[in-house]
Amino acid sequence: MKLLGRNHIIISIITFGILFLMNYLGNHEADKLERALMTASAGVIGLSIGLFILNKGKDDKNPPQNFD
Repeated sequence: MKLLGRNHIIISIITFGILFLMNYLGNHEADKLERALMTASAGVIGLSIGLFILNKGKDDKNPPQNFD
């Protein structure tokens, strides 16, 4: 999957929506909006970093020699 491509944007929006709703609806604290936004943003950033690492080694022409 191409980083910041159409599929990545769609998956990021779905991830943000699910994480936001899970944290917003399940929290009864006074700052539930801030917590839900921070958690959802952290989830999307983590997803993006993971996809970046995955795509970085995808087209590697010289893989490690003794990789098990």
